Amino acid sequence: MRFTKVLLTAAMSLGIAASAHAADDLKIGFVLPMSGPHASYGLQILNGAKLYMQQHGDTVAGRKVQILVKDDTGVAPEISRRAAQELVNREHVDVLAGFGLTPSAFAVAPLSASAKMPMVVMNAATSSVTEKSPYLVRTSMTLPQNSAPMATWALANGIKRVHTLAADYGPGHDAEKQFIKTFTAGGGEIIGEVRTPVQNPDFSPYLQRIKDAKPDAIFMFVPSGEQGVSFLKSYASRGLAEEGIKLIATGDLTDEDVLDAMGDPALGLITSFHYSDAHDSELNKQYTEAYAKAYPGVRPNFMSMGGYDGMHLIYEVLKKTNGDASGDAFIAAAKGMSWESPRGPITIDPETRDIIQDIYIRKVERRNGRLENVEFDVIKQVKDPGKADK
Repeated sequence: MRFTKVLLTAAMSLGIAASAHAADDLKIGFVLPMSGPHASYGLQILNGAKLYMQQHGDTVAGRKVQILVKDDTGVAPEISRRAAQELVNREHVDVLAGFGLTPSAFAVAPLSASAKMPMVVMNAATSSVTEKSPYLVRTSMTLPQNSAPMATWALANGIKRVHTLAADYGPGHDAEKQFIKTFTAGGGEIIGEVRTPVQNPDFSPYLQRIKDAKPDAIFMFVPSGEQGVSFLKSYASRGLAEEGIKLIATGDLTDEDVLDAMGDPALGLITSFHYSDAHDSELNKQYTEAYAKAYPGVRPNFMSMGGYDGMHLIYEVLKKTNGDASGDAFIAAAKGMSWESPRGPITIDPETRDIIQDIYIRKVERRNGRLENVEFDVIKQVKDPGKADK
């Protein structure tokens, strides 16, 4: 009888311990550029994540959700790594999240792998990011996912000779490589390639060289933000449009964060991308209205959507696992997960842990007194082609 009581007492103790663990706060450690030239990346991702919590509450599966933020200042891998280590070792977070730029994600992924900690990438867009840790899942995009449809559209619309211009780092390499692969496979010709510095490039000499080469179009990728504004000004001042040289790009160029600053020179630009704040759906209407109310004067962009959907993923995973955020349980629940986002239908590829989503062809138009990326074509449920040969 006494033995039975001991067993019951032990079982009750284990039950209480399990309940206590389930009731522990769920700590999500964000590593983001909150200062420096890429501070808008961190702001937008965090805005989207916090908006999701405002709409869905700060508790999931019986666990109160806490967000902790570390500033990695941008392209600074050592700072990103150190920030993540502090979140894991001192703050004891359950999930790592954010990652505005590829160097940050690359730097932190080994920590995710060794600690078996879930890592939700909400922007960094180099194709190979998800290969750096088996506990990593992405809710943003890859650059090949956006550049391949742009190549297909260009070929179908009379563009046969292209000169590329890409920032000299992972996403730029990915965007350029996939565009060239798809474009040449369809019969197009690449007549030149240039790569520009990631920090503070002067585009004028590159554009003069491209102008002299007389392509039908430039395909370009630079980091979202001020570089896009600078590039467009150089493109206009060098008179490439007057020479009949079109400009095509992934949607980073006409990101909503900088679109208003681009002004009339942006009108008519054709881009391919997975999100526009002008996306025509009821869910997106609700999202943009809620965002405008929460963050007056700031337009939601694709990074805000990466943060928003990243939080959706975390919440839905925790519901499936009954609050278990351990790496193996988290990733098993995330694989194959599908939902309707304000951007459209999305799925986490069960094989690659990357996102499958619709890619839209858009044109910059002035509507309702402001510039917007207006979608006029769609390629349904695009997987990352950057992994197709792997």
